[in-house]
Amino acid sequence: MSDNLEVIEEAEVVDNNKVITLAIGSIIGAMIGLAAAYLLWKNAEKSGGEFQVSAGEGISLSLLVMGLLRQVAKIGE
Repeated sequence: MSDNLEVIEEAEVVDNNKVITLAIGSIIGAMIGLAAAYLLWKNAEKSGGEFQVSAGEGISLSLLVMGLLRQVAKIGE
């Protein structure tokens, strides 16, 4: 019976760690997104008012983000 309790306690610790990791990652991601939007807004303000992104810039940015996510995924290996 005590073996079952140990397994349950270990599972609870893993679930708690998963929730904490996801919460911290979400908060950090939201803060980085907010900072990026602020910088884009400030740059648009300096250059005349409207924010415009070309298709090439959008593709370049999305490839950079995908590369960053790939690097983050490799950290756990």
